[in-house]
Amino acid sequence: MNFAPLISLALLIPASGNAENTAADPFNLDHPAHDYWERPLTDTFSQLVPDLNSGKIPLNRSGDLPFLRSLLDLLNIPVESQLQVFSTTSLQLRYISPRTPRAIYFNEETSIGYIPGGRIEVISLDPKAGAVFHIFDIPRDDGPIRFERSNRCMNCHADLETRDIPGLLIKSSLPGPTGGTLRSFRDNRHGHDIPFEERFAGWHVTGKHNIKSHQGNAIGKMWKGELSKEEFLPGDKSDLKQYPVPTSDILPHLLFEHQAGFTNRVLEATYLARYFEHQSKGTLTPGQEKKLETLADGLVRYILFVDEMPLPNGGVKGEPAYVDAFRENRHTTKDGRSLKDFDLKTHLFRYRCSYMIYTPLFREMPASIRTRILRKISMAVS
Repeated sequence: MNFAPLISLALLIPASGNAENTAADPFNLDHPAHDYWERPLTDTFSQLVPDLNSGKIPLNRSGDLPFLRSLLDLLNIPVESQLQVFSTTSLQLRYISPRTPRAIYFNEETSIGYIPGGRIEVISLDPKAGAVFHIFDIPRDDGPIRFERSNRCMNCHADLETRDIPGLLIKSSLPGPTGGTLRSFRDNRHGHDIPFEERFAGWHVTGKHNIKSHQGNAIGKMWKGELSKEEFLPGDKSDLKQYPVPTSDILPHLLFEHQAGFTNRVLEATYLARYFEHQSKGTLTPGQEKKLETLADGLVRYILFVDEMPLPNGGVKGEPAYVDAFRENRHTTKDGRSLKDFDLKTHLFRYRCSYMIYTPLFREMPASIRTRILRKISMAVS
């Protein structure tokens, strides 16, 4: 099938508007090129904080779940995107256990973390700064919500595992009976190219699929130096009524992985290109040009799903409510085709180009890297 016209539609996005030595850290968040902590933020959640704090935008304060649902509705995050993780891989690890999994809800720009009895966590993607982290208590009265822009999250979300930029982090860690990690998989890697047998450790996985070799729905036990696993399904120890839905569906899992890989690769390229432009005062050196070309090549492979793990025979089937919610904001051609059209038999999507290119994260990349990516995609699909 010729999908070049569809990809061309995706590329109709407005352009973003002799220092060879890179010994200085190009990913130093305090570098003038980045100024992570002082830069004005344009991400969705940061823009809403003042009105949420003042009460101008009201949220349902009648209980934890009504509050969570009203927050998700405000951010256009489908509740059916819920993923449950029971390994203690979070800032709030003391609240997380097989009895109280952490739930994650997400769309293309924002992720929400919720634990019964814990605080709300927010990761919102700013196209210039990267991931911005907030944490706050669910309000119990009519007083202001005290939002904290968290720097503690950066201990894990801005190090080697996220390419040293403020990004997204997905752990695959087999927990013991109390939640502590016994074995980790796929460290420092994110994306749709990761083998299924290395995914989902410490996570519940529900829904219809034929992925048999994953690490999810299991708790580990260590006995005399030998590690064994036993099946652990949603609701075995936890009360699913503590969550708005009982699922941790396979399709959101696969999309969350794709988005994390896209986000971290784009942010790495954004930070490096911006650093180069700052160091060279706008005229890139041959060495810098070469590095950006290499980054662009890798990003194009990722955007076009070149290395995506193929689905096993029989594919997967997402929850219908989630499929509908995911496709609600799709961009379409005149004949109705979209980059959000699923395949789910052999691969995730019918058209092999990521829907994430419509996000501000991609649209607002520095021109020195973004134009390279667009040129390479055009050549690949022409």
